[in-house]
Amino acid sequence: MAPQQLAALYNDLQRAFDARPSNLQRCGSLLAQLKIGLIEAGLLIPTGEPKLGDLVVARDILEIGAFWSIRTKDVPSFDRYFSQLQSYYTDYRSLLIFPHPSILPPSKREFPIRGLNLIRLLTQNRIADFHTTLESLPLPADGINDNPYIRHPVNLERWLMEGSYSKVWNAREEAPAEEYKFFVDSLMGTIRNEIASCEETAYESLPLKDAATLLFFTTQSDLLTFAKHRGWQVNLMAGTITFARKSEESMEIPKQKLIAANLAYARELEQIV
Repeated sequence: MAPQQLAALYNDLQRAFDARPSNLQRCGSLLAQLKIGLIEAGLLIPTGEPKLGDLVVARDILEIGAFWSIRTKDVPSFDRYFSQLQSYYTDYRSLLIFPHPSILPPSKREFPIRGLNLIRLLTQNRIADFHTTLESLPLPADGINDNPYIRHPVNLERWLMEGSYSKVWNAREEAPAEEYKFFVDSLMGTIRNEIASCEETAYESLPLKDAATLLFFTTQSDLLTFAKHRGWQVNLMAGTITFARKSEESMEIPKQKLIAANLAYARELEQIV
């Protein structure tokens, strides 16, 4: 792809992305073409001695791709864009570029994207990866609270560990960028299923209003959709939900298997001693 064509496509991408609302379909088409151009130019994963201006443009394209992925709810695509951005965020942060030595200037989109990646790890319950990624950020320990894009996922992780689900719910409205709400909604889906499992064990039925409050639903239609998915019985006339109960057979404790396993374990311990 000729440099002039690559530049024209890049300008089109910026216009489509900056439109209000963004033209997501057009962005997707342009990104597909631009990634081919970046591969041909050796910039998708930079090699050799690329020019500073080319690196800035390539990074910008990939960052738009990361945001586009979230806006289209395509998490695997976000993962790919984030992986491709790592060379720009790490390798070229302090790398001298020839023939005119200079440092790739910081991007205003870097920490919003890093923060999105942290929340993505939370939604996938990858807590160890979350902390490893957090420790590797180019920020001092006392600088995390000063960065709203990193502070937000850090608070979410703490509230999840505490079981402060109402704070997680309220955090949706405090998101530092609109794209963050997508992952917070995903977190709330996981939380609702955990709460629902507890409700099924603790109660035979609940008033619709109470169930909606416990599950953080603001509309009855959302609650009814969730109840149908869980197999709950809804009585609109009485205004109650009756939870699906596990059969006695499925709840029966396999005593014989447990006894046999314990005896086998005891024999193995005896042989070791």
